[in-house]
Amino acid sequence: MSQPHARITTAIRQTTVAGRTALVPYITAGYPRKDQFIATLKAIAREADVVEVGVPFSDPMADGVTIQRASHAAIAAGVSLRWILRELAAAAPFDAPIVLMSYLNPLLNLGYQQLAHSSVPAGVCGFIVPDLPIEESAELAAALNAEGLALIQLVTPATPAERLKRLCGASQGFVYAVTVTGITGGAKELPAGVTDYLDRVRALTTLPVCAGFGVRRAEQVQSLAPHTDGVIVGSALVEQLEAGADPVAFLRGLRPSPP
Repeated sequence: MSQPHARITTAIRQTTVAGRTALVPYITAGYPRKDQFIATLKAIAREADVVEVGVPFSDPMADGVTIQRASHAAIAAGVSLRWILRELAAAAPFDAPIVLMSYLNPLLNLGYQQLAHSSVPAGVCGFIVPDLPIEESAELAAALNAEGLALIQLVTPATPAERLKRLCGASQGFVYAVTVTGITGGAKELPAGVTDYLDRVRALTTLPVCAGFGVRRAEQVQSLAPHTDGVIVGSALVEQLEAGADPVAFLRGLRPSPP
């Protein structure tokens, strides 16, 4: 049986073989309704290639107002990392690999060893930790590696060349290529030069590269497709859930229409 981090890579690579771009939707765990978390996740996992589940945090510094609002509401409803892992373990397996996006404090509070041990039966295959610099990541990476879990690294258009190379070399599962300098949900259009940047990232890794921040329309997915292996859709999907819209229909609408 393949290691959890390899499941992420394989799921994305399979989309390339099928001639399409991987969809990696993001949802905040327990939002907009705590009691609908698993039903929503399972529906999205049937349509997605990988699913990113956000662990709500009181100070989500990399996120814009949409995900901040979702995070605060989920915390108020009693959603925690421990609750998420219990709910996932009770409902596993899922049709797509699950990646948890969490700031560092909840992971420290649970403990790295307990985190890694609890993640495997929950169907979690990896982690994105936006406030953990690579220089301080060795302890978490070691705990995750022991269970075959990915620590996915983020890069940005402002990442210096040598650091970009280091981050790409350290990542597992995929490389998360942030498309804008800023927070999630802040941009309505992708910046000029984003495709050249994505091409530079892809040249430095054998892993899939997934582009995130600012992706919300099918034409954007289509324009990025030649330059990336997948797209991460966060704020736009959370807005759909907030409005009571069908998240699966929204995700299907992001896939380019067949010729």
